Amino acid sequence: MTVPGRRSSTFSRLLRHGFTDPSQAERLLDVPELSALRGDDVLLDALGATADPDLALRGLVRLVEAQPETDRQTFTTTLLAAKPFRDRLLGVLGASEALADHLARHPRDWESLVTYEATDLHPGVPEFERGLAEAVDAVSLRVAYRRSLMAIAARDVCGTIDVAETAAELADLATATLRAALAIARTATPADAAMCRLAVIAMGKCGGHELNYVSDVDVIFVGEPSDGADEGKAMQAATRLASHLMRICSETTVEGTIWPVDANLRPEGRNGPLVRTLSSHLAYYQRWAKTWEFQALLKARAVAGDPELGAQYIDAVSPLVWQAAERENFVPDVQKMRRRVVDNIPVAQVDRELKLGPGGLRDVEFAVQLLQLVHGRSDAGLHSGTTLDALAALAAGGYVGRADAAQLDEAYRFLRAMEHRIQLYRLRRTHLVPEDEADLRRLGRSLGLRTDPVADLNKEWKRHAAVVRRLHEKLFYRPLLDAVAQLAPGEIRLSPKAAGQRLEALGYEDPAAALRHLEALASGVSRKAAIQRTLLPVLLGWFADSADPDAGLLGFRKVSDALGKTPWYLRLLRDEGAAAENLARVLSAGRLAPDLLLRAPEAVALLGDPEGLKPRGRDHLEQEVLAAVGRASDAEQAVAAARGVRRRELFRTAAADLIGSYGTEDSPREPDPGALVDRVGEAVTDLNAATIAGALRAAVRAEWGDELPTRFAVIGMGRFGGHELGYGSDADVLFVHEPREGVDEQDAARAASKVVAEMRRLLQLPTADPPLLIDADLRPEGKSGPLVRTLKSYAAYYHRWSLVWESQALLRAEPIAGNRELGDRFIELVDPLRYPAEGLGEDAVREIRRLKARMESERLPRGADPTLHAKLGRGGLSDVEWTVQLLQMQHGWVEPGLRTTRTREALRAAHAAGLIPTEEAQTLDEAWVLATRVRNAVMLVRGRPGDTFPSDPRELAAVGRYLGYEAGHVGEMVDDYRRITRRARAVVEELFYGA
Repeated sequence: MTVPGRRSSTFSRLLRHGFTDPSQAERLLDVPELSALRGDDVLLDALGATADPDLALRGLVRLVEAQPETDRQTFTTTLLAAKPFRDRLLGVLGASEALADHLARHPRDWESLVTYEATDLHPGVPEFERGLAEAVDAVSLRVAYRRSLMAIAARDVCGTIDVAETAAELADLATATLRAALAIARTATPADAAMCRLAVIAMGKCGGHELNYVSDVDVIFVGEPSDGADEGKAMQAATRLASHLMRICSETTVEGTIWPVDANLRPEGRNGPLVRTLSSHLAYYQRWAKTWEFQALLKARAVAGDPELGAQYIDAVSPLVWQAAERENFVPDVQKMRRRVVDNIPVAQVDRELKLGPGGLRDVEFAVQLLQLVHGRSDAGLHSGTTLDALAALAAGGYVGRADAAQLDEAYRFLRAMEHRIQLYRLRRTHLVPEDEADLRRLGRSLGLRTDPVADLNKEWKRHAAVVRRLHEKLFYRPLLDAVAQLAPGEIRLSPKAAGQRLEALGYEDPAAALRHLEALASGVSRKAAIQRTLLPVLLGWFADSADPDAGLLGFRKVSDALGKTPWYLRLLRDEGAAAENLARVLSAGRLAPDLLLRAPEAVALLGDPEGLKPRGRDHLEQEVLAAVGRASDAEQAVAAARGVRRRELFRTAAADLIGSYGTEDSPREPDPGALVDRVGEAVTDLNAATIAGALRAAVRAEWGDELPTRFAVIGMGRFGGHELGYGSDADVLFVHEPREGVDEQDAARAASKVVAEMRRLLQLPTADPPLLIDADLRPEGKSGPLVRTLKSYAAYYHRWSLVWESQALLRAEPIAGNRELGDRFIELVDPLRYPAEGLGEDAVREIRRLKARMESERLPRGADPTLHAKLGRGGLSDVEWTVQLLQMQHGWVEPGLRTTRTREALRAAHAAGLIPTEEAQTLDEAWVLATRVRNAVMLVRGRPGDTFPSDPRELAAVGRYLGYEAGHVGEMVDDYRRITRRARAVVEELFYGA
C-alpha cells in the first residue's frame, strides 16, 4: 500500500516529467507487470522525454502485458539496460497510438528496435526488401511493413534522421513494398507474369523520394508483351497484375491497410487504360498532355517490375518534361496553376490546412517545380524530383536568392515535420492541424517545444507559414530584379537568357523590354530604387496574373516616372496594402484606365483610399464642377476644368469596375455582374450630367452672365436618360427652351441655339481629356430639324406629326441639366405619348415590329457575326430593350412600375405585374447584363468603343478575364455568350414578335 506522502511525492515527480494525468500514471506504474520497472528513475526520465508521456506509459503497459511470461523478463531487462532501445521504443509509443496498437498485436516486434548497426541507422531499399522478404500475402505484408515503418518512426522521433531523410526512407520502404506486392501478384498468376513485362513508375511524393507516413502512393504502369506474346493479351495480363498489386496494398484486412495506390496520374486519368505500352504513353504525351502532366512527370521514378522497361520509360519522357515550357499553352496553364486553389477546402478548415492552405506545403512545391520547368530545359542540374534538393540547386544556380532559399528550406522542413507527426499519431492521411489541446501539446513536444508546447507551436507554425506566403511568389520575381541590379560580391545573378525565359513563362511577350523597364525602375542605390525593389516582386506577380503583363509593367514605369519625385507615391504603394494591388490590376487590364491615369497620375491616390473607389453621386459632382466653372477666367478654361473632373471620375469608375470584376486579395470579386453594370451606368450618367451642367453654365456665363434670356433644359435620351451609359457612349439629348417674360421669341431662339452650339464646341475641344460627344439626332425631324425647340413647338409637333418610334424613344426621356421646372413640364408633355391610354393599338404594335425587323436586316454592320454583336445581334441589347419597351407602351398606363427609363427596373416591374414569367425575365436580364458588360469590357481593353468581341487574342483574353473567365477559357466565354443570347432571342420571339 502506498503511503500518502509517497503518493504525493510520486505525483509531483510525474507532473515534473510532463504527465498530464499523474493519477492514472501512478495507477499504471503500480500494475504487477511493471514491478521490475516501477522504481527505476531512468524509466521515468525516458518517459518524460517523449512527446506524450501518458500515451507512452499506456502503450508500455499494453506491450508488457502482451508479452508471453517467458519473454517478459528479457524485455524488461533490455528496456532498462539498453538506452538506445529504450529511447526508440518509448519515443514511438509516445508519438503513435497506431504503432502502440501494432506492438500490442505483435508483442515480439519490439526486437526489431534493439539492433543498432550502421545499416539500421540509414537503411536503403535492399534492407527494406529483406525486412519484407517473408511476406507471402496481403496480411503478412502489412505486418512486415508496419514493423519496418516502426523502425523509421523510431529513428525519426529520436532525431537520428532529419525530416528529409525520414521522407526518403518512407519512399524507399514504399518502393520495397511495391516490389513485394508485385512479387505476390506474380506468384498468384504465373501465366500472366510470363506473358508480359510490367514496370511500376512512382510519381508524386514517392517518386520524388519525399513520402509522408500516410499518403496515397501515385504510380503509372508501363507494359510490354514478352517475346512472342500477343500484345492485346499481354496488356490484359499486365492489367490484371497491376490491379492485383493495387489491391494488395490498398485493401483493408485484419491488419488494416498499407496505403492506397493511386494510378490516376496516368494518361487520360481514370478514363484511360490502367496499363499502356511505352509507345502509347509517348503518343499521348506528345499530342494530348497538359502542362500539369509534365509537372507531375518531374517526379517520375522507376521503382518496381522490369527495370529495363522502367529505365526506357524515364529516358523517353524526361526530354518531354524539359520541353514543356516551350509548348503553346504553357503560359496560360502556368497562370491557372499559379492561382491558389482553396475553393474546395471547407471554410472552417482553411486556417488549419498544412498542405493546401495559404503558406502551405503546396506553395513551396509548386513554386519550385515551376521554376524547374522554366529553367531546367537549359540546366540539367535542376533535374531533381525532390523539393529540397531542387530548391538547393535553384539557389546554387542563381535562379532563387540564397537567403530566400534558406528561409524557404527551413519553413518547408518545419511544415513537413508537423505533417509527419500529425499523421504518425494514428497513421491516418490528414493535413489538418488538430484543434484539441492535448493533440497540440503532443505535437509541439514532438517537435522539441517543451516550455509552452501549444503556444510555441502556434507561433512557429504561423511564422513559417508567413515566410512561405511571403516568399513563394517572390521566388519568381526577385531574381529578375537581381539580374539588373548591383549584387554583393559572391552573389550569383540570373543570366539575361534565364531572366528572359522566366519572363516568357510568366506571360511577357517582350522579355527584353520588360528587363529594360525593371532596370530603369530598380537599379541604383537611391531610396526610390530600394522601395521599387521591395514593391516590384509582388507587382510582377499581379501583372503576370493578367492578360497583358507587358502593358502592366510599362504602365507602372510611366506612372512611376511621372510621380517618382513626389514623396507620397511610393510610400502609398508600400504602406497601403490595397493600393499596389489595385494599381497592378488597373494597369494590366486594358488601355482605357491607364490612359486616363497617365493624363493625371495623381489619381493613383484614389486607389489607396478605402472610400476612393466609391462613386461620388450627381449632386456632389455637379457642385464641384460648377464651383470649378465659377473660378475659371473664360468658358474654355471652365469646361477644361469640368472635363478634368470627368476624366478623374471616369478613372474612378473604371478602376472600381476592374477591381470589382477581377477581385483582389483583400476584396473578392463582385459575385453579381448586374450590380457592376448598374454601378457603371449610374456613375457614368452622373458624371456626364455634371459635365454638361458645367458646360451649360460656362456657355451662358460667357455671353449673358448669370441668366440666359430663355429658360433652358437638357433632356437625357437613350442610355443617358436610362442611367445605362457605358464608357464609350455618346450623350443622347434633346434641348428645350422657353422664352422668359418680355423676351422676343426669336431672340430667345437665337440665344438657345447659340448656347447649344457653344456647349457642343466646348465639350469636343481637343485636349488631353476624353471628349464628350453630344448627339441630338432623336429630336423631332431628326438631323433635318432644329437643334433646340420651345416647349410649345415640341407640343405642336408631337400632337400632329409624332411617329410611334418617337414615342418609343421618349420612354428614356429624363431631365439631366438646366431649368428643372421646364424639364419636368417636358416630361408631363411626353408622358401621354410614351404611356398611351389604353395601350398601343394593333397598327402601332405592327409598326414597332416592322421597324425592329428592318433594323435587324439593315443596321448590322457588313460581315458582323449576328450571334456575337452585343447591340444589334441575336438576343443582344436591342432585342431585350425593344421587348421591354413594347411592354412599357402597352401596359405603362395601368402599371406605375413600368414608368421608368431604366431597362432592368422596367423588366422587374413587368415580372412583378405578371407580364413576363420568372424564367423568361431572368433570361432577358442575364443577356442584357452580359451584352452590356461585353461593350464595357471592349472599351476598357481597347480604349475605343465596340460591339463585338476583339479579334486580337490578347485583347480577347483580357475581355475574358474582366468577365470572370480564367486564362485559356476564351472559347468557353464565347460559347456561353452565344448560349445565353440564344435563349434570350427565343424569349424575344415569343414576347415581342408573338411567335
